[in-house]
Formats: sequence, C-alpha cells, structure tokens
Amino acid sequence: MTFSIVARSADGSAFGVAVASKFLAVGAMVPAAQAGVGAIATQAYANLAYRPQGLALLATGVSAAGVVAALTAADDGRVQRQLGVVGASGEGATFTGAGCHPWAGGVTGDGYAIQGNILAGPQVVERMQEAFCASDPQAPLHRRLYAALLAGDRAGGDRRGRQSAALLVVAPGQGYGGTGDVVADLRVDDHPDPVVELGRLLDLHSLVFDKPDPATLLPLTGELAEEVARRLATLGFRPGSGGLDEALALWSGIENLEERFVPGHIDPRVLDHLRAQSG
Repeated sequence: MTFSIVARSADGSAFGVAVASKFLAVGAMVPAAQAGVGAIATQAYANLAYRPQGLALLATGVSAAGVVAALTAADDGRVQRQLGVVGASGEGATFTGAGCHPWAGGVTGDGYAIQGNILAGPQVVERMQEAFCASDPQAPLHRRLYAALLAGDRAGGDRRGRQSAALLVVAPGQGYGGTGDVVADLRVDDHPDPVVELGRLLDLHSLVFDKPDPATLLPLTGELAEEVARRLATLGFRPGSGGLDEALALWSGIENLEERFVPGHIDPRVLDHLRAQSG
C-alpha cells in the first residue's frame, strides 16, 4: 500500500526516506533515519520494531543486506512485510514478502533501495530509480528523494489512490541553527494530491531553512538599500539607530528567515519575499 525510497547522499553525509501511500499519515509509520548510521523504510503490514532494531544493527557496522536478513529471519510475519535499508556504505537492500499484495517488489543500487506494494505496476519503482539516478549527485538529498517520489507518483503510484506522503533527511549538525541532525522532516497526512503538496512544503522549507548562496548575495548599497529600507518601513520596520541591518534582521526573524540573514547583504529569495510582503 506504499512506495518509498531510502537513500544516502553521494558524499555519504546524509541519509533519508521519501514515501507516499493511500494510507493515513504514512510518515508516522514508514520512515526512520539516524545521522551517521543509515535509513530504513518499513511498509506493507509494517513492523514498526524494524526501525529501532535496524538502526541499532546499522550502528554496529552490519551491512544493509545483513540488516534485512536479520530482521526478517526473526519475524514470523515476514511474509507480509516490505523493507528497505541503506547504510553508511555499499548497496541498499530491499525485501518483499511473498504475501504482499501485488504489484509488489523493489530495486537497489549503490546507496539506495526503492520498494512498493499494491502499486500500479513495476513501472513505479522503475521510474523512481531512473529519476534518482538521473538527479544531480551534488544536489541536496531531499531534492533527489523528492524527484524519485514524484516520478513514482506520476507512474501510477499506489493503485488504490493517494492520501499521504512524507520526507525525512538527517545529517550530522545540519539541522536548524546547526543544533541538530534533522535536515528535513515533512509530512502530508491526508490530502487529495499529497506528493504535490509535499513538494510545496519542500519549497517552503527551502525558503525558511536553507542557507544563502554566497555567490548570489546582493550588497545593500545604493538604490537597492533605499528600496529595502522603504519596503521595511512600509511593514513597520523603519531603520533606526541600528541601521538597515537591524531593521532587516528584525523583519527576517518575524518572517522566520533568520537563517538567510547576512549583514550588509540580502539574499535574492529574501528580497523576493520582502517585495511580495510589501506590495
């Protein structure tokens, strides 16, 4: 009743899971990931114990294939399980029990595993694999995972329909403000077009949490500084004794854009947002 991808970034620093299903709040059931360790998706008649047990095994150096073998061997209900695992190195591993509803199956490669059950057909996982492998290896892992999930959805996805989708990515110290490991944790629990809605949330997440690209920063001088000051004043953030930087920082904080604030400059995406907010 689900299709998913678990993967590792090209540089090995990040792990993540993207999943969609005709099932309420699939993000609460399927994905698990731990920075520096790996990622897991448990689905079909999901065994939620696979998540902590599998991550614990990965943390001891067991391979993805070894984790799949160990978890399923100890599970009397494995015939109805589906599982995807990726570890710190090597190929991903996938398992589909013989009792999973058709179409069910999966594919693997270096650093990823893709699987699904009750799908429109094998083309779902095939298109997901193509999209992931064709994506830029240097792109953020959450973007690569989403590209694969969207491809699977467009190929027919869950043959029963659509309901929920989720995305989870972790990397050491890459969370908000550098104080955690969760890069992205987004869920669409009940929606008529959940994968598209997940993409909208991912764009918002990028605006709020991504760091600015130093190459694109615009110096706050001349006419641009005057425009920014005027627009901030329109919104009630008139530059005072602290100057334009202080006013911009205050407004950025109110708009949850503090991660993109750079003194003496403005991020083009922040400028676009300011222009939209101030008319």
